[in-house]
Amino acid sequence: MCCLFGLIDYKNCLSAWDKKIIIKVLANECEARGIDATGVAYLTGNSMKIYKKALPAHKMKFKFNSDPKVIMGHTRMTTQGSEKINANNHPFYSEKLGVALAHNGVLHGEDYIRKTEKLPDTDIETDSYIAVQLIDKQNTLNFKSLKYMAEKIEGSFCFTVLSKDNELYFVKGNNPMCIAHFKGFYVYASTKEILTKALKRLGLKDYKEVSIKEGEILKINADGSREKDNFSMNYCYDYGWYDYGGKPYYYGCGRKKNKNGSDSYLKDLISYAKTVGVSETVIYELLNMGYDYMDIEDMLYDPELMYYCLHEGELYAEI
Repeated sequence: MCCLFGLIDYKNCLSAWDKKIIIKVLANECEARGIDATGVAYLTGNSMKIYKKALPAHKMKFKFNSDPKVIMGHTRMTTQGSEKINANNHPFYSEKLGVALAHNGVLHGEDYIRKTEKLPDTDIETDSYIAVQLIDKQNTLNFKSLKYMAEKIEGSFCFTVLSKDNELYFVKGNNPMCIAHFKGFYVYASTKEILTKALKRLGLKDYKEVSIKEGEILKINADGSREKDNFSMNYCYDYGWYDYGGKPYYYGCGRKKNKNGSDSYLKDLISYAKTVGVSETVIYELLNMGYDYMDIEDMLYDPELMYYCLHEGELYAEI
């Protein structure tokens, strides 16, 4: 329920001005999935620069101290950790490895993972930061360490990770990602709809879409070449139902339920749904119909899909 975006100019065919405009347009379109904070990461020489603020993208003034080859961005919809504390916003920086990470999705059980993996406590409240800590534990950034991280976590995710050698990794779980390859550069965003709108505004045409599937790690090297590896998705779902305030309540394994029956991911879905005009009643009805959390999240990004799933029409007036 956030949005990843960025570019990789591996042939240096874009001017600094071109990059600023591309990033600005991408970020503005990504507001559809998050307006609470915006951030970018890029390399200046051997130094990783991270610029982020608790502002919607259209209020951000992007300034690059150099002409970076890779720019990795994120727009945030707050789910855990106040955006007013800038350390909670994306991208996150690894002091140990000198890399930057951004995440789209919601993770669960990070406190449990931190305890069982003997990871240090942190003042960063965002669930996504556990991914940085798991990579740090492996003492390097490569396919192996990213596979280790992706197979430890539970929840919805797609990560981008920028190395200190201008390599950009995409770790795709069950959240979307769309990558366009032009002659000499790549441009990407979390959804095809957002990327298409941005490219149309920019007048960029004639590209090939790069395939990336759930359970894949894609690495785009500094010279534009691509490598792939795979990981096993942690599908640990023990679905069930119980009554919560007169409403059917849906849960999955690994998701903590407290005394009043709350569930962080369900709350996040309902919260995001309201921002796009979908009522809580519709969410519960979709759960009753047998759709799971990930199905419903996809519907919230694709109104036509939701309309199809609610084909009988009684509830569509509430959307």
